Amino acid sequence: MDLQTLGMKTINDFDNVRQSPLPQERLNAAYTQASAFRERFMDEPAVQFYQSADMVRVPYPTWYAYSGVYTQSAYKFPYLHILNRLFIIQYYDFSDKLKILLFSPSDIEADRETPFFKRLTSKMPNWSPLENMVAPIIRDVAGALAEVGLVPEDVDYISYDHLHTQDIRRWLGTKDNAAYFPNAKLLVHEQEWQNTSALLPIQADWYCPNGIDGVDANKIIKFTGSIQLGKGLALVHTPGHTEGNHSLVARVPDGIRVTSENGVGADAYAPMNSKVNAIRRYAQQTGMDVILNGNTLEGSNDQYISMVMEKTIAGPSKNPDFPNCASSSEATPYWLFAGHKVSHLIGEAKFGHLQKKSAEGYSAQNRSVQTSATKNSAVQKESA
Repeated sequence: MDLQTLGMKTINDFDNVRQSPLPQERLNAAYTQASAFRERFMDEPAVQFYQSADMVRVPYPTWYAYSGVYTQSAYKFPYLHILNRLFIIQYYDFSDKLKILLFSPSDIEADRETPFFKRLTSKMPNWSPLENMVAPIIRDVAGALAEVGLVPEDVDYISYDHLHTQDIRRWLGTKDNAAYFPNAKLLVHEQEWQNTSALLPIQADWYCPNGIDGVDANKIIKFTGSIQLGKGLALVHTPGHTEGNHSLVARVPDGIRVTSENGVGADAYAPMNSKVNAIRRYAQQTGMDVILNGNTLEGSNDQYISMVMEKTIAGPSKNPDFPNCASSSEATPYWLFAGHKVSHLIGEAKFGHLQKKSAEGYSAQNRSVQTSATKNSAVQKESA
């Protein structure tokens, strides 16, 4: 099915920005096109509804989070916490149909099979009683949907900036198991999908084993380049962290919000303004305009260019020293890692109003939501 039939459009702004053999020329071309794209996208209407919801905290090596910063100095803190978020967006596509996109809907239970994290927890004695303290769950996907009044049948699309740690089988179903989201399809860059089926060891440590196996091919929408899903919403190809990485670009009342895991927070996107001495000094000494999230480094030059694109498209946040880049996993302070500080938190956000279905559909929806919310509340109390 082509994009026009789906109510989407191709974005050609960035098709040729990486053609030059000279890295500096590629960077300049990407910056120029990102600036023009931002100007155009600011004229887009805001999406109908946008909410980011905290899901789960995960310990993450500082070495990866701020690639290069600590290679010549001793760590004060070998781990920091990244806070994974779900993004719920309602928008009008180009056929004027209201759609629901879930961006970064992590299946927390299944994702624990990711080799890196499974190996990490196996090294921790008595992990089970420590799990709620070291990796606390704030809410799961079902709970987040219930809080805003959605049920699984409402979801049209799911997407991830890349498929690190993701297992999509529960969401989309397999031959043996029904889909949790019966009407949803996955939007994924074609290169990301291909890579996931033929990983090298340097990649495989971060992909959930068999996480895409058995999913109906008709539920997968693969795209190349960048696409606009509808009014005020786009997926821009930002390779580097993985070859098929893409970033969510949403027009919202506070400007434009750009989401990926190319960087893990404000300090990564504006290191020259960081209040963390090691990050700021490293940027000053090297001229680094961004700090890569470097757990795989499939293409560090591309990732650097992509992050500059992201911050240029996003523009300033409410703190003008830092761009409006809402990382899908944001480095955040946590009492367990007291040495870790951040300069600015993007945090959770909510804009607009979720438009409900018809009165009849909404009545049935409410009953399902109340049941889901009750179950989720019981799970959270038990975890606490």
